[in-house]
Amino acid sequence: MASFPLSNTVVVPPSCCSNVSPGVDRAAVRFFASASSGFVASSGFDLGKPVSHGGRLCCLRPVCGLAESLDFHNGTSRAPFLNHRMLPDLFVSKTTEELVRKNDTKLRIFSGTANPLLAQEIACYLGLELGKIKIKRFADGEIYVQLQESVRGCDVFLVQPTCPPANENLMELLIMIDACRRASAKNITAVIPYFGYARADRKTQGRESIAAKLVANLLTEAGANRVLACDLHSGQSIGYFDIPVDHVYGQPVILDYLASKNIPSNDLVVVSPDVGGVARARAFAKKLSDAPLAIVDKRRHGHNVAEVMNLIGDVQGKVAIMVDDMIDTAGTIVKGAALLHQEGAREVYACSTHAVLSPPAIERLSSGLFQEVIVTNTIPLMEKNYFPQLTVLSVANLLGETIWRVHDDCSVSSIFQ
Repeated sequence: MASFPLSNTVVVPPSCCSNVSPGVDRAAVRFFASASSGFVASSGFDLGKPVSHGGRLCCLRPVCGLAESLDFHNGTSRAPFLNHRMLPDLFVSKTTEELVRKNDTKLRIFSGTANPLLAQEIACYLGLELGKIKIKRFADGEIYVQLQESVRGCDVFLVQPTCPPANENLMELLIMIDACRRASAKNITAVIPYFGYARADRKTQGRESIAAKLVANLLTEAGANRVLACDLHSGQSIGYFDIPVDHVYGQPVILDYLASKNIPSNDLVVVSPDVGGVARARAFAKKLSDAPLAIVDKRRHGHNVAEVMNLIGDVQGKVAIMVDDMIDTAGTIVKGAALLHQEGAREVYACSTHAVLSPPAIERLSSGLFQEVIVTNTIPLMEKNYFPQLTVLSVANLLGETIWRVHDDCSVSSIFQ
C-alpha cells in the first residue's frame, strides 16, 4: 500500500468552513469519524469516508457550505492551500509539503456539470480552488464552454464522468478539452470517474459497433493528453486509447469500510454476480482476508435482462459480499442475491463502484434482499434515490491523490500495492 499514515480521522481545511461562528478557532475545527458511523481505515491512506449512510447524509460530510457555493460555473468555491499549521503532521506527506511550499499554480482543476460536488471534494483534498469555467446551453441544446482564467502552460485536469445523460456529458467533456487545448494548456487530463460506453467494448453479434473505442478516439482527437478513469468495465478498454490511461480502482475505499464492520473472516464469502467478473471478485477476496469465492452463473437473453441459473461455491450460513463494477437496473445483482438466500446465505451485501441505478433499480435494491448496498460517488445520486440500505462512500481522496501523483510524476500503481 502507499506509504501514508493510517487514521480514521477526516480533516477538513478549516477556512473552508464558512459557517463557523466568529471567535471560534478555525484551525481547531475538525471532523472526526464517530464510532457510530462504522468506519475505520484498515489499509492505505484515508480513502473511504462515507458520504451517506442509511439513506441520509452522514456526519463525515463537512458542514462547510461547499455544496451551496457551487453552480455550473464553478464560480466562487473557496478552499485554502493546505499547510503544516492547518493539518497535523499525521496527514502531511513530503509530497504535499513540497507542492504547497512551491505554491504551485500550474495545477488546475476544472469541473463539468455532471458531478460538481465530487470535483469540489477533490479540489479540497488538493488544497486548491476549482478553476473558473462558464458552461451553458443554448436554446437549441448546443453547449457553450469558456474558461474564465488563463491555463497557458498549465497541467489541467477536467473532472467529468460520462454518466446519464451520457451523450450530453460526453459532448460537454469534449468541448471542455477543446477549450483547454485552444487556450494553450500544457497537459490536459480527462478525469472520468465513470466511463460511459465502457460496456460496448467488443462485438458479441454481427454488425455491432464498438462504442468504447469510438469514445476513446473522440477524447484523443479532442486534444486530451491523458485519461484518468476509475474501475473500467473491462481492462481491455485501456488498449483502445492511443494516449496514457491511469486506471484506478475503488476497491480500497470499499475494503476499508467493510473492515470496519468487523465481520469474522471465517464467515465471509465473496460472490461474483457473473463469470465475467470473476477476476474482479478474486482480487477483492484476496484483499478481504483471502475469503473464499463463489460464482453466480447467469444467462443473459437481452440487454439489461438477466436470468440466474445456478451457484458455484458454498454460501451456507455465511455473509456473502457481492462485488461488481456497476449497478445499472440491478436485475443481475438482485437475482443473484435471491439465489444466495435460497442457498442459505446469512446476510448479503452488494458492493459496486458505480451506482448508475436506472429504473427500476431503487425498487429492486430496497426490497429487503440486501443487508446493505455499498456504492461510491463516482456518479451523483439524486436525493429521491436514497433508501435505508444505501451507503455512499467518497472516492475524492483516491482521485485527488492520483491527480497529485500524475502531476508530480510519481507512481500511481504504488497506491494499490
